[in-house]
Amino acid sequence: MAQWRKGSPGEVYSPQEIEERLRSELPAWYYEDGWIRRKYRTSGWKSTLMVVNTVGHLAEAAWHHPDLTVSYAFVIVKLVNHAAKGVTDKDFALARKIEEVVGWRPGSEGSVLEGTPDDPRFAYIKYDHDAPG
Repeated sequence: MAQWRKGSPGEVYSPQEIEERLRSELPAWYYEDGWIRRKYRTSGWKSTLMVVNTVGHLAEAAWHHPDLTVSYAFVIVKLVNHAAKGVTDKDFALARKIEEVVGWRPGSEGSVLEGTPDDPRFAYIKYDHDAPG
């Protein structure tokens, strides 16, 4: 994987650099209208709220705040560095952390934490391999 870092923390990536970086680092994310974005599909309202609260906690801790679109069974996260007027390393760093935490599946990593049961009654996130786009 390529080592990315612009010259200064607020330096903006070009659209081509953003697309390349998303392909290599965050393949579920996409670039549109100046933002990097990710749609998280959930099993319903309770799961949607858990995703929103998780993203909110991470964003507040990072002091870098996304725009969110929230519906019954999905959350769209949009990131851009408003001060820099474009996508910067801060956006990629927060996107990686959101992806890591929201997509965490302890049962698949051999953890003593088994993760949610494989039962629709306990569905939470619709992981990328569970449902198309």
